[in-house]
Amino acid sequence: MAMKSYLFVLRKPAHSGNHVQEILDIVLTAAAFDQQVSLLLLDDGVFQLKNNQHPEKLAMKDTAAIFRALEIYDVKNLYVEQESLQERGLKPSDLYLSTKAVDRSNIAGFMKQFDVIFPG
Repeated sequence: MAMKSYLFVLRKPAHSGNHVQEILDIVLTAAAFDQQVSLLLLDDGVFQLKNNQHPEKLAMKDTAAIFRALEIYDVKNLYVEQESLQERGLKPSDLYLSTKAVDRSNIAGFMKQFDVIFPG
């Protein structure tokens, strides 16, 4: 059976509820079963990887440890929409993980290369 490729799209800001935690749990589960998994951060989702967050001040769980564990699960394809970063005053060096930028005009074509897309 051929391996399917999965794209998980995160649009919500960091620490905005349990949604991101639930998506990351699904990502890790899929990756644990040797599926090809990628993440795309759009809109306020780019804040997920912003350096120096302090979720404990909001009584929220720190998802940074989960994001850092992705590589252990062979999830190495992290993408950010270039314009989402720029519109929020961020640059790649503001993120604590290495990402690949995708231009907004290429997002639809980019998504077509995946078998299954989990919208965020």
